[in-house]
Amino acid sequence: MMVRKQVYVEPSQEQFLKRRARELGVTEADLVRQGIRLLSQTPLAPATDPDAWADEEALLALRARLARGRGDSWKFRRDEIYEDRLGRVPR
Repeated sequence: MMVRKQVYVEPSQEQFLKRRARELGVTEADLVRQGIRLLSQTPLAPATDPDAWADEEALLALRARLARGRGDSWKFRRDEIYEDRLGRVPR
């Protein structure tokens, strides 16, 4: 038994639906049913973690505090890093 539903789609969606139905040799209605079936099998999960940004902000604040407390005790020296890395490569 089927229940009739009427839906509105955008023109680009209609073009896609017609083309894909023709390519697959099925009706447009069958494609819509297949889409609904796929959605019904997809687990419902939140798109984002609401606490993730708060956690990130806390981490950024911690790193900022640590950086302020470090002062000028360490400076980036490109030559030292190259020497360290090149020293590990067998020649």
